[in-house]
Amino acid sequence: MKVLVDTSVWSLALRRKEQNDVVKKLTELIMASLAVFIGPVRQELLSGISDETVFDNLKSKLQSFCDLPITTKDYETAAAFFNTCRKNGVQGSHIDFLICAVASSNDLLIFTTDQDFQHYAKYLPIRLLKFDSP
Repeated sequence: MKVLVDTSVWSLALRRKEQNDVVKKLTELIMASLAVFIGPVRQELLSGISDETVFDNLKSKLQSFCDLPITTKDYETAAAFFNTCRKNGVQGSHIDFLICAVASSNDLLIFTTDQDFQHYAKYLPIRLLKFDSP
């Protein structure tokens, strides 16, 4: 099954030199062509990099990954997910809810280290990737 990889996982993989369980799992997903990328995650990863050389280097590396198209329905679903969670006292970012909407509409698992997604999963039709750590 394909997996939508959240910014938190990519960020961890990009800034760590050593391999941890999350990075190893991401590597497995990439090698098996199961990792899915979306434009808003690309934007989050590239945002805030003030060094132009570092920015260009990362941008070049990320060009290896195609963005899954996001539809109008996905944006509408993300807004509905935001409203559902807010009504239940759960706050989150607009990009988090867009990730949830895209994953839901494309039958994708979500791979994240962000614990907020555990709260979203209580109210939204999303599934989080679970994997065994040695």
